[in-house]
Amino acid sequence: MDTLKALHLFVRAVDLGSLSAVAREMDSTQPNVSKVVAALERDLGARLFVRSARGLEATQEGRRFYERAQRMLEDYEEALAEARETVAQPTGTLRLNAPLALGELRLNSLMLEFLQRYPAIRVEMILNDRLVDLTEEGVDVAVRQSDTLPPNVIAREVATSTRYLCCAPSYLKAYPSIRRPKDLSGHEYLEFAWAATPGLITLTDDHGKEDVKVDGRYRVNSSMVIREALLAGAGVGMTPAWLVDDLISTGKLVRVLPRYHGGVQRAWLLYPSRRHLPSRTRALLDFLAARLPELPGFMAVQP
Repeated sequence: MDTLKALHLFVRAVDLGSLSAVAREMDSTQPNVSKVVAALERDLGARLFVRSARGLEATQEGRRFYERAQRMLEDYEEALAEARETVAQPTGTLRLNAPLALGELRLNSLMLEFLQRYPAIRVEMILNDRLVDLTEEGVDVAVRQSDTLPPNVIAREVATSTRYLCCAPSYLKAYPSIRRPKDLSGHEYLEFAWAATPGLITLTDDHGKEDVKVDGRYRVNSSMVIREALLAGAGVGMTPAWLVDDLISTGKLVRVLPRYHGGVQRAWLLYPSRRHLPSRTRALLDFLAARLPELPGFMAVQP
């Protein structure tokens, strides 16, 4: 008995509720289909179908076997697709969604590198800061930096970035020195408009955590604007390292209270399902998982 063919026939018989319908679909005859079902029942030692007033119905054992058989056929089709794609170069179009600032500042260079590596792939990168529905908007892969993740997606944490306080050297020259966390209360604090606890930040050092009240006249919902405002000497801000690492390394910004740090920002790769991933999607996931932790200001996730 051809087991794969028998499983497919059985699954279709449950779906269609008729052996004659399966025979027509497979260009066979009902007696031949009945023989396959009978052979399958003998192998299993269980009755798979029963006839009722509504037609052919799966028994309790048949229903349980149907769930397993369906998964086995899906796994086989997936393995077959993967094997076929392995021997060919990944092709097609990928739709990537990412936060605006991260895309502009860091991901753009990565995508150019990815396109060089895979010349048969096209990438459409959509940048916004809202939580998108991957399936509804046709997104293959999304990069998110929030611990609030959408339901019904696969989430893979690939990198972290520590938040810390920084400002421009010109700001420090014009305002009182900051030696202790409580000194921040007398300074202009640049705050993200959607901060979870407006006017309050939590700093951590070797001795523990400390809540600090902050105040400022400028709140904005753009990480890139905060970066520019810090450069302009407009105040002190708490930012993830990836946003300002290049400016810190060149001295355009300096750490404030360098012994302290804020919470960790996590970077996730999201995709709709583990099943039937095209080779181009797997290539992008593997590429981002390897390269994101290597970007300035990011660290690899510790196992």
